[in-house]
Amino acid sequence: MSSEIFAVDPLVLFTILAMAASTYLTRIAGLVLTRFVTFSGRTEAALQAVPPAILMSVVAPIAFATGAAETTATAITAIAALRLPMLAAMAIGVVSVVVLRMALTAF
Repeated sequence: MSSEIFAVDPLVLFTILAMAASTYLTRIAGLVLTRFVTFSGRTEAALQAVPPAILMSVVAPIAFATGAAETTATAITAIAALRLPMLAAMAIGVVSVVVLRMALTAF
């Protein structure tokens, strides 16, 4: 019985390993290729905007599909991200969603 619980389908294992390898190779290829290419000012600015854009594309659907606390915390985080480093803005977002959830469930 316990051997069935821990059994791994070879196709599933292959799929997981293939996805891990493709993710790793994509990241490494990007780092290697950027060493040989010089970017103009506009291209550099566009590439620097990619991480926050990806973060917002992941966060926005969750924020608007849930309650008021999450939506408000998302707005607070976006405003903080305009002035602060990304890590500080994310910390403010986490704290604000916790405080807003506690405040809104108290009423």
